[in-house]
Amino acid sequence: MNNIVKAEHRTANLQLQIIGMTCASCALRVEKALLKVPGVASASVNLATERATVEALSTMPMSVLIAAVEKAGYSARDAGSHAPTGATRWPGWWPVALSAAFTLPLVAPMLLPWMGIAWMPSGWVQLALAAPVQVGLGWRFYRAGWMALRAGSGNMDLLVALGTSAAFGLSVYLLFQHTDHGMPHLYFEASAAVITLVLLGKWLEGRAKRQTTDAIRALNALRPATARVLRGATGAETEIELPVDQVQVGDRVVVRPGERIAVDGEITEGHSHVDESLITGESMPITKRMGDRVTGGAINAEGVLTLKTVAIGAETTLARIIRLVESAQAAKAPIQRLVDRVSAVFVPVVLGVALVTLIGWMAATGDWERAVVNAVAVLVIACPCALGLATPTAIMVGTGVAARQGILIKDAQALELAHAVTTVAFDKTGTLTEGRPALVALLPAPGHTRQEVLGLSAALQSTSDHPLAHAVMAAARTEGLAVPSAQDARALPGRGLEATVSGQLLALGSSRLLRELSLDAGALATEADRLQAQGCTVSWLMCRPRADGTAAELLGLLAFGDAVKASARAAVARLHQLGIHTVMLTGDNRGSAEAVSRQLGIESFRAEVLPADKAAIVQELRSGGAIVAMVGDGINDAPALAAADVGIAMSTGTDVAMETAGITLMRGDPRLVADALDVSRRTYATIRRGLFWAFAYNIVGIPLAAFGLLNPVIAGAAMALSSVSVVGNALLLRRWRASAERQAASAIAESPPTAAA
Repeated sequence: MNNIVKAEHRTANLQLQIIGMTCASCALRVEKALLKVPGVASASVNLATERATVEALSTMPMSVLIAAVEKAGYSARDAGSHAPTGATRWPGWWPVALSAAFTLPLVAPMLLPWMGIAWMPSGWVQLALAAPVQVGLGWRFYRAGWMALRAGSGNMDLLVALGTSAAFGLSVYLLFQHTDHGMPHLYFEASAAVITLVLLGKWLEGRAKRQTTDAIRALNALRPATARVLRGATGAETEIELPVDQVQVGDRVVVRPGERIAVDGEITEGHSHVDESLITGESMPITKRMGDRVTGGAINAEGVLTLKTVAIGAETTLARIIRLVESAQAAKAPIQRLVDRVSAVFVPVVLGVALVTLIGWMAATGDWERAVVNAVAVLVIACPCALGLATPTAIMVGTGVAARQGILIKDAQALELAHAVTTVAFDKTGTLTEGRPALVALLPAPGHTRQEVLGLSAALQSTSDHPLAHAVMAAARTEGLAVPSAQDARALPGRGLEATVSGQLLALGSSRLLRELSLDAGALATEADRLQAQGCTVSWLMCRPRADGTAAELLGLLAFGDAVKASARAAVARLHQLGIHTVMLTGDNRGSAEAVSRQLGIESFRAEVLPADKAAIVQELRSGGAIVAMVGDGINDAPALAAADVGIAMSTGTDVAMETAGITLMRGDPRLVADALDVSRRTYATIRRGLFWAFAYNIVGIPLAAFGLLNPVIAGAAMALSSVSVVGNALLLRRWRASAERQAASAIAESPPTAAA
């Protein structure tokens, strides 16, 4: 019974495509409608993508959510099985062209006098031209505005419908009132022009917003439809072409030169160069040989490859990238909360201002015709679209362009926070170094031999998957040593490991462990200091105290060298250029940490740090007022990544680190850290710029209209262009290129770094 209850209370994220939204008020109304559905924990609607992300009970039928959206006046469908095709789906250019054809003769009399031509169609002709625009092409505004009123709120459509109806109705009244004595001044051109300009603005906005999803479309285009699979007995296999969704894990797949790789796999035969630029951002093809992993969607260059499939469908790297980018683009940034609060009261306030304008002008001048025109201008100039689009469009473009450069931003919050980072804390091994250490020195203690120390160390390390363990095992294999077996192996977090080998309780670990056992390094201390000063990681092989009273004994010293990544120095230099403080956190000894930090120009470091202490150090940095980004790649970095304001994981590391971090770098290149922060800064600047102009436009435009200084036609043009300008502002982010920033950083580096040992 408990299992049933738990299943009923399990939640799931559902995606809806919303159709019919026109402004931020619409998005808020859809959110409220979804939140009223029993079983819905949270709902977030993105105006730019026209998507709703709903956290609800896993048993929630999609039809219930769709019904709630339809009740609020919009259409919806399940977006889970649909690839994003852009933001707004507008029915093409024909409504704009048809509306413009009816409107042009109405506007022409305003333009022809500049050419010395005086012409004005009769009032009845103006009515015949304006009516199809107002009632036919403008019907969508009435329908959407009415749905908003029924839901107890307002939106842009309501403002347009009220404003144009007032201008059209006033013109019809004046036309019939003055039918016997001349033609009065009519405002048919204002109502028709406003509708035409709004239609034009929405069409241009839709085209521009579709460009913000270029990154998702490019990633989706990388998915091959079929794969060449080997089937049959070994030696008599037949190559058949199958749809990708029929390929199974373990299948052998053949990739010919020039083809896209269909699955994530491991090369079992052949070698080639593989272009992964659209996945990792790496501009040059990468050499791949037998045993190397390849990613689905990459392009095979010149060689024939045979792969063993290791991931398919939703579990492939490409599918995970697409999910991350879609998630980031659908999410709301914290700054959007301010916009939502403003949008919630925007339309009622505008309606109030329009009413005050109408009453004020009638009271001041007694000219009710002028009062109506000015009230219409207020209704038309006010537009919450620009406010609603400024943040999501910038985030869509920012996350998209970052993904194409190999920077995956998991959520909008990480993108927004990263702009304010003041301190970057790096893990050392695998992040700043290659993560492939080699045994560079082995010194036995007096009374012991090299073979004995190496053999016992290999026995201990045979139970571990640590990079240092691989280095010891490789050295033992090279020297052809017979490695004894180990029993009761146990990890000592942050210090090393211990096990029983040939009846002895042995420990292999750091200087911290040496001190804990109160052992004196003796003659090896000087050599240890020398090796650490060169950047080596030093481990000590020790025999623990025995139950019979035998004291602990030092058996020998092992020194490991791990090459510093060629790009690490340029990465640190670039961060310093951005005014960011750098810190290195490592479990290695102080000498090795000092050598690496000095070589790379890192400003401070913490050595001999236990995994659990990394998170505490990050919290300590944050408590000092710093906004901290933690960069790591291992399981032991996960707590620190979670503790930081922004976690940045290397995709070359563990899945745990990538799941914890808000940003994932698709290459093990630390220069991407600066690029991630830089694209965040530029995206946030774009958001602020868009919001500034959106607020400024309304703050300036509404009073001008209220004081009679704006013609309704000009107001309509300004309103239509405001949304387009905000989206266009966001599209400027597409010019950002990480490679340019990396080249600038590389120019600072005086010379390539050398190995740490």
